[in-house]
Amino acid sequence: MTSVHSPEILIRTASVADAPALLAIYAPFVTATAITFETSVPIVQAFARRITQTLLRYPYILAAEGDKVLGYAYAGPFNARAAYAWAAETTIYLDGAAQGRGLGRRLYAALETLLLRQGILNLNACISLPPASDPYLTCQSAEFHEHLGYRQVAHFHKCGCKFNRWYDMIWMEKLLGPHPLPPPAFCPFPDLDPALRSQVLS
Repeated sequence: MTSVHSPEILIRTASVADAPALLAIYAPFVTATAITFETSVPIVQAFARRITQTLLRYPYILAAEGDKVLGYAYAGPFNARAAYAWAAETTIYLDGAAQGRGLGRRLYAALETLLLRQGILNLNACISLPPASDPYLTCQSAEFHEHLGYRQVAHFHKCGCKFNRWYDMIWMEKLLGPHPLPPPAFCPFPDLDPALRSQVLS
């Protein structure tokens, strides 16, 4: 298994106590970019509830260097209906100063390993896309996911309006392996063997 950490970088499960640091990373994406279609920065209590809710079933992990949180990644349901149990939506955000260090790739590697051990077979990413050159959005996210093995499977045009501009949205997909019948049982993240978790997060 490829290492997802180095001696100076710790990748670990996020907690409610990390909410202020994670929100500080997320807020500029809300206020200054169209990477997220959220238009108002959530209050820290609401953001903490998102972490708690996610961890009931899926990983929510972060990368830290000492006391400094550099980025985070998490998964959620692709769709709430039972037949979609083996598909998960993935999300990642990095502090601007931490980009270009390979942290995104390492966070996603850890997230992918955890999800596979939970029984997830499909990863899906919802990504905003500029229809033309734009000061608030580039194609960097789509390119990042493509480099990690995601492929575009859907394109919706002018479906989000932010900063008085229309933006497209695409879905990208990565299949983690064969799809056996019956499929593997889904294991909620809290029920994942701690020993298996510790092999990935350290």
